Amino acid sequence: MTDTQRAAAAAFRALHKQGIFVLPNAWDAVSAAVIAAAGAPAIATTSAAVAWSLGTGDGEQLTREDAIGVIRRIAAVVDVPVTADIEGGYGATPEDVATTVVAAITAGAVGVNLEDSTVPGGPLFDTAAQADRLRAARTAAHEAGLPELVINARTDVYLFGIGAPEDRFDDVLTRAAAYAEAGADSLFVPGLLDLPTLTDLAGKSPLPINVMAGAGAPSVADLAATGVRRVSVGSAVAQAAYKLAETATTELLEHGTYTSLEPALDFGTVQSLLTH
Repeated sequence: MTDTQRAAAAAFRALHKQGIFVLPNAWDAVSAAVIAAAGAPAIATTSAAVAWSLGTGDGEQLTREDAIGVIRRIAAVVDVPVTADIEGGYGATPEDVATTVVAAITAGAVGVNLEDSTVPGGPLFDTAAQADRLRAARTAAHEAGLPELVINARTDVYLFGIGAPEDRFDDVLTRAAAYAEAGADSLFVPGLLDLPTLTDLAGKSPLPINVMAGAGAPSVADLAATGVRRVSVGSAVAQAAYKLAETATTELLEHGTYTSLEPALDFGTVQSLLTH
């Protein structure tokens, strides 16, 4: 473990204590370099777009080895902290999670997202089982020489509509307490963007709150007012890039013109991002 990686972990951890910050998610080395150059304080990967870029669907259809390879390439081209979306840990057991966490750290990550869905769309691991998996992640980080690793515990209660609507808030709070005790550093609650509910959650959760925003979501300023500390956008930036590819291709094929390509980064700018 290098002093540089430890310093990056400490810097990433500090972001969670300084008010709100934003993570536009990357999916390969070039997107990470572009996002870092635009001023992002850290790079978060998106499992969905990483999988798409390698020709598979989201939901742990990607192998651990392929996912870790992308993390390694991203960490090699940016100077800001990198936090890795490791989905459910590429295996159900605490031992699987530990193996994945060590691999992510070795690849250069200083943070991980670990979700509590057993499969995409649910059901979820019960609270105690997920706490055991988070505890294994924390232990693995210590044993790998990076106790400062930031573990973002994702719960999919709201994203997948788990349980009765009136019970979801209390379920999330129960999970937050158990996940904090197990060593998590923040709580990621995709699917929840209702501002009054977020205000209540941020005030009661023992962990800082991360939400997933995108088109139509409340502004970062509005989210900051609720007490949310961290905003990411999942695969939204990748989806926007793919939409541009579709738009530009349609224009080329149907009209033979190039207007959609005019805002593009020039070749030299992209090349320079990957030249050290």
